Amino acid sequence: MLDINLIREKPEWVKEQVAKRNNDAPIDEILADDDRRREILREVEALRQKRNSASKEIGRFMGNLKKKEAELKRMADGPEADALRAEVETLATQAEEAKNAPRKIGEQIAVFDEELREVEARLHDNLLWVPNLAHESVPVGPDEEHNIFHEPQGAPEPQFDFEPKPHWDLGPALNIIDFERGVKLSGSRFYVLRGAGARLQRALIQFMLNTHLEQHGFTEIYPPFMVRSHVFEGAGQLPKFYDNIYRDAEEDLMWLGTAEIALTNLHRDEILDEADLPLKYVAYTPCWRREKMSAGKDVRGIKRGHQFDKVEMYQFVHPDESYKVLEDMKQYAQDICDALGFRYRFVDLATGDVGFAMTKTYDIEVWAAGCGEWLEVSSISNAEDFQARRSNIKYRPAEGGKLRYPHTLNASGLALPRVMIAIMENNQQADGSIVVPEVLRPYMGGLELIEPN
Repeated sequence: MLDINLIREKPEWVKEQVAKRNNDAPIDEILADDDRRREILREVEALRQKRNSASKEIGRFMGNLKKKEAELKRMADGPEADALRAEVETLATQAEEAKNAPRKIGEQIAVFDEELREVEARLHDNLLWVPNLAHESVPVGPDEEHNIFHEPQGAPEPQFDFEPKPHWDLGPALNIIDFERGVKLSGSRFYVLRGAGARLQRALIQFMLNTHLEQHGFTEIYPPFMVRSHVFEGAGQLPKFYDNIYRDAEEDLMWLGTAEIALTNLHRDEILDEADLPLKYVAYTPCWRREKMSAGKDVRGIKRGHQFDKVEMYQFVHPDESYKVLEDMKQYAQDICDALGFRYRFVDLATGDVGFAMTKTYDIEVWAAGCGEWLEVSSISNAEDFQARRSNIKYRPAEGGKLRYPHTLNASGLALPRVMIAIMENNQQADGSIVVPEVLRPYMGGLELIEPN
């Protein structure tokens, strides 16, 4: 989440930045609750000081009362004793009132404490709806139409002396994708990979994991695929994307929409040492998203399903290094595209298209010849300290001083099944067979060609 101090100090600027994100956030409500919170804290502090003073007054009154009572016992009856007795009665009344004062003040404090809990809860909830602010280098625009598309690079665009087929025709013909049985098992937007199709996806996952481990220095993580709701909140997925999340009806568990969610929270509520940074993690997970999809070209085949597989890179880094690391992770994803022989392009996402928790995002799109489309296979993003704040992750600077929040970055490395689509459609032969990319053959028992059977 955003630093509340930034919202206090530059509220109008924050509103302008939020508006660039094509978003609306309750900044005025946040400021009002923040003011009330601080006012309550001042009131409570004053009452506590008053209670401390009242507690000391009890001792003074009781001391005087005991002293006068002792004098009264030693004194014979008479006018002076009557006067002293009246004074003792007055002191006793004052002592009783003094005893009651801290209790009454405590009751006032309890009322303020209850209001404080309500204000802080509302403040926290409203802060969760404020998106991260875009980096100054991000192109300004309300939607994807304002993204900046760079010139394609990588392998040449594939050429054919026949009409290339889309994967939704190639897969069933090769008996490697079964749409009908996927729907029979789970409904629309599900499918079954079989035979060489299942093996091709497994080969891709192993190849990508090994590349990031051996060439890019990541540590592999195998996280739970279901995590608690506060884990989604820490990663910036809740409350905004609640309707897109598959969740357990009885337990506080939700299915990952990306491994980023679990990786963000690996160090939740921890204090790291600066010497530990950067922490570089990579994970394979299946991913689930309940996003509503309309029928038509954009969702045909396996391009956009409720379940898909992905290899995800994630880093915790020193704040001074995060934008250099962003470029490094962009290169790591590019390395996979080059190894698989893809024609690809980079996209600089506009402010209205950058994810809720991110300050800057690059997409990588690969060309798929059969459907004639550029398909996104990776998003590479910097969240700066947004996720670390939400997950309460800090590090101890080597030179000492105040604890700081690390920056977090994530990148698909890469996302399936669109990688599968590009391989199938770009590597297809006239007879309907598919050439297996050379880097994947060791993971497929040396298989060079997926042929009809």
